[in-house]
Amino acid sequence: MSEKQNIANDAWYAYNGPENDVVLSTRVRLARNLANFPFPSKFKDDDAFRVQTLVFDSFSHCEEPDKYQGVIASELDDLGAQILEERGVLDSNFAKENGSGVIVRTDGKVSCTINTKDHVRLSSFVPGLDGNAAFNLVAKVDDELQNSIQFAADYELGYLTSAISDCGSGMKVSCRVHLPSLSFSGKILELFNALNTKEIVVSDCFGAGSLPSSSLGFYYQISTKTAGNGNELDQIAGLVAAVKFLAENERRERNVVLKTRQTELRNRIFRSYAKVKFASLMEDREAVEVISDLKWGKHLGFFSEIDDETLCALLYRIQTGHLQFVLKSRNFNLPADIKDNKTLKTEYLRALILQEAFDGIKIN
Repeated sequence: MSEKQNIANDAWYAYNGPENDVVLSTRVRLARNLANFPFPSKFKDDDAFRVQTLVFDSFSHCEEPDKYQGVIASELDDLGAQILEERGVLDSNFAKENGSGVIVRTDGKVSCTINTKDHVRLSSFVPGLDGNAAFNLVAKVDDELQNSIQFAADYELGYLTSAISDCGSGMKVSCRVHLPSLSFSGKILELFNALNTKEIVVSDCFGAGSLPSSSLGFYYQISTKTAGNGNELDQIAGLVAAVKFLAENERRERNVVLKTRQTELRNRIFRSYAKVKFASLMEDREAVEVISDLKWGKHLGFFSEIDDETLCALLYRIQTGHLQFVLKSRNFNLPADIKDNKTLKTEYLRALILQEAFDGIKIN
């Protein structure tokens, strides 16, 4: 299937990154507001359109402007918005209001939302644990924008934002991590409570899981709580240290659960392997758990001939919006009994993609 090449191989999440046995990705987000304009919630008259025009124009003066694709939110269709949400560019509560918009770099590593909670929210995405690389990406764009527009700032408070927690650097840093061993053993909550005392926030990536205090697929997002604790480098260093702490504990716990609960592990993980080999239809939550179990099995030594970047890319490729885009843009030979059922067609393609991805996997 050439869909893998079209959707996954050109995307940032299809590449290898540091610590990617545990850390899927790193994101840095900068909140900015134009001077001499109220925050979006206080817009009057044509404020929103004036800000939108200024920001779009500013990107046209960036280095290599042709790499940026912008769209006014009111012209963004539901499927396009869903795909951008699945890629982390848009929040689930993104509103297609007059004056809002989104700009995405062609490689997906940099994006900007316009007139959401703030006038500008710049984000960068890199694979694995690499806070400095993510920050350098977004800071470069931030500097380029400031050549043509002025952002609101105060000498003592730093950048002025709609939320007090974002004032200062205006920055939030987050990582997506995979912590199955710690979740399975029940030790995860104690570690998360320790991080909370250091103003590190933990949230679900794909919804709640079936085990107590767990996230679906044992995928979690680890984020800084505020933008006012030190400068950008200090904030990045704090988040990276916290994620490394979790990664070290996860690797240590793999050996523990492998020694003490191997029968349970093999039962769970090989059930998922059998499911992906023979299923004709696959729901989205089920697919996330299957990918998680096979990634876990790889690092427990049960499987080989599958890499972490492929496993990371699958989490995006099997999302409903991505699949419906592929179904819309290409022709597939689908079973006659499901060809008119949108949900079943999506689940059928999801199962096919997973079977293709795991076709060459080797059982050790």
